[in-house]
Amino acid sequence: MDTQTSTSPTALILGATGGVGSALARRLTATGYRLVLLGRDEAKVTALAQELDAQPIVADATDAEAVERAFVTAQQFLGSLDGAANCVGSVLLKPAHLTSPDDWQRVLTTNLGSAFATVRAAAKTMTEKGGSVVLVGSVAADLGLANHEAIAAAKAGVQGLTRAAAASYASKQLRFNAVAPALVQTQATAGITSNPRALEASRAMHPLGRIGQPDEVAAVIAFLLDPSNNWITGQVWGIDGGLSTLRSRATG
Repeated sequence: MDTQTSTSPTALILGATGGVGSALARRLTATGYRLVLLGRDEAKVTALAQELDAQPIVADATDAEAVERAFVTAQQFLGSLDGAANCVGSVLLKPAHLTSPDDWQRVLTTNLGSAFATVRAAAKTMTEKGGSVVLVGSVAADLGLANHEAIAAAKAGVQGLTRAAAASYASKQLRFNAVAPALVQTQATAGITSNPRALEASRAMHPLGRIGQPDEVAAVIAFLLDPSNNWITGQVWGIDGGLSTLRSRATG
């Protein structure tokens, strides 16, 4: 391992093949990171890892033991682990009375379960050196939005988990932060963004008049992972076009 490689920052990305995860992987690689990428789809995660000269891991981020093994593997492969980002998530737009028990369990496991597995694994493997862990919440956790009961509950759990973990591990210099996006154009949200009426209604909700793009979320995650920003912990960063805080749309 040469000197430049050994001093490069390192990170593990869970959910690396999704819209935000892949945008983050490309952004971090472009700034000199060495990466381990975790995804469920072997073909996709292998292809992305080959593109970025990264190490792929095929695993389910909702499996706590598999996530812990991934953290250990990442440390062994990279030599040390400066940060981790959980970009795993799902979207369910249904009112509570139309949400089945299976729907609820799936949303909870995918979003909150994978986030808890990430926190647990980071706490077991990263406390000697410290570092940065970033989770993904949602604007729906703080702003009452119709038909978002399940996803709002799961993402509120992620944001509460972020703050509690930040308090628990601050003395170990292990930092936890989260981002809270509004609607972002990814494959997971294609059911909304591919419908012209739904897309226009979504755009109109946001004071900036548009929905988000994956790299806009990735940019903030990258900032929070950056070792030079190591005095930030326990924060939830809104990336939502003003949706959570503004009530009027700016006009030019």
